[in-house]
Amino acid sequence: MTKFKHIIFGSLLLTACAQAPIQPETVKQPDPHEHEAQGEPALALPNVELSGELLYELLLTEIASQRGYTALASKTGLNLARKSRDPRLARRAAQLALEAGQMDEVISAIRVWQELEPDSTMAMRMLASALLRGGNLDEACLEINKVLKAEEDHAGTVFMQIYQMLASYPDKPAALKKMHDLAQSYPRVVEAHWAVAQLAQISGDEKLALDETRQVRGLRPEWDMAVSLEALLLQRTDPQQGLEVLRRYLSSYPGAKEIHLQYARALLDQKQYKAAREQFQQLADEAPDNPEMAYAIALISLQLNDLQSAETQLKKSLSKGKKDPDTVQYFLGQLGEAKNNEEEAIAYYREVKEGEYLFPAQVRIAYLLSKRGQLDEARRLLRQAQATNEQQRVQVTLIEAQILREADQFAESYNVLQQGLAELPDNPELIYGAAMMADKIGKPDVFEKLMRKLIRIEPGHAHAYNALGYSFLERNERIPEAMQLVEKALQIAPNDPAIMDSVGWGYYRSGKLDESVKMLRRASDGNPDPEIAAHLGEVLWVRGDKAEARQIWQDSLKANPDNAQLQAVIKKFMP
Repeated sequence: MTKFKHIIFGSLLLTACAQAPIQPETVKQPDPHEHEAQGEPALALPNVELSGELLYELLLTEIASQRGYTALASKTGLNLARKSRDPRLARRAAQLALEAGQMDEVISAIRVWQELEPDSTMAMRMLASALLRGGNLDEACLEINKVLKAEEDHAGTVFMQIYQMLASYPDKPAALKKMHDLAQSYPRVVEAHWAVAQLAQISGDEKLALDETRQVRGLRPEWDMAVSLEALLLQRTDPQQGLEVLRRYLSSYPGAKEIHLQYARALLDQKQYKAAREQFQQLADEAPDNPEMAYAIALISLQLNDLQSAETQLKKSLSKGKKDPDTVQYFLGQLGEAKNNEEEAIAYYREVKEGEYLFPAQVRIAYLLSKRGQLDEARRLLRQAQATNEQQRVQVTLIEAQILREADQFAESYNVLQQGLAELPDNPELIYGAAMMADKIGKPDVFEKLMRKLIRIEPGHAHAYNALGYSFLERNERIPEAMQLVEKALQIAPNDPAIMDSVGWGYYRSGKLDESVKMLRRASDGNPDPEIAAHLGEVLWVRGDKAEARQIWQDSLKANPDNAQLQAVIKKFMP
């Protein structure tokens, strides 16, 4: 009579037959002592007759699994495990249930498996994982604790596995508490402290994370992962101490490349640009063919305004084969602009073919062409720019309007903005731009209507209140309403010099000369703008402080000789 312990042979044969013909002599009978070879005790296999019903269920399970009927395979696999009492089929049933996503059946199959193979740590692990997925943290941790006791000699490895399991549990504080409880019995196991530190970090308990990380370092001072985490945690509360942790470690382990890189980046985060560049240069010297190091040095050199070094390093990064050459070409274009070499800048920008800098490069080309008087070409290029979202479409419209305004084509600039508003009628930037241009071309009614619409859409838009109020002050009309508007703007943005200027000018229109001078001085201190100087000088002149007014105008005129408003006020009072 055939015994059930040979059923696996039939199962293996069936699975293989779906792939290719099998020669009988090549088929290996299942070895009940296979577990012993793997360091586990031999399985106690059942002595069960292979009935027609069992064979049918076995075939049904495997065929359903192969053809993608996972729910059916899971159900029949579990029934088969219960009837056969074979631990191997119980394990197979658990796997099938897991593939089907049937967590209740997974747990049931593993329970059967544990009854038949109570010392299997694999079963304990799988059950813990399944229980966690089902939200049963307490019961899962009972299984985890069994694994720890069964594999106490390898507790470090087990704790690293436990961390991976608990890190995905939704209730992070609860998972942290369980991990902390489990680790209490293993005070000398480095990985136990490390697992607690990691979970504490993702749970937001940075104090505990730091304490546990320092215990890790006390037990294993050479472990770079612990150094890295300690420095990262300190970076948020005591950046200098975090830098010092990295520096001290590097003094003992100068070959620790990842820590060296972290140290360089940390210096950069702290805006210690010269020190950061020095560290990146050391890393680059050790890896001369690494284009990313050259690129990092280039960006830091830009921060230091060392344009020559930035250009050299960007070109080196490009020659070494940086994965993203478009980014390098864009920054080379920026350098060309910084050197006032527009031809070179345009050439580099044209080399940007794709990626996040394609659109900005196209915009910069258009702007540079407009500066050179090629307005039609600039506008054509702008309209061909590959804007990928609403904000970029708005930017195209605003830039086209700007270059038209700079070319004194005010009416056309207004038309472009109106076309943009036709497509996006509630966009705040387009409303503000169109309103300001309406004011410029003498459409005060349109200006006021648009500004009031903007205030309705964005009640906190300080510059909308300021522009509307200032327009009344400039025309010297509706002064009380104008003052309400500019003072509202100042409430929203109390440190904005342009708004202070408006409020100061409003005091002047209201006859409050002393208050006007005080406010205009604040505005001038915040921004030595020629228009603010023109206002301050006028109020001082009218108040009788003509010498000071004359000095303010003259000083501002030296710095801004072409400012029309400043020239006009000087001509008005000193013809």
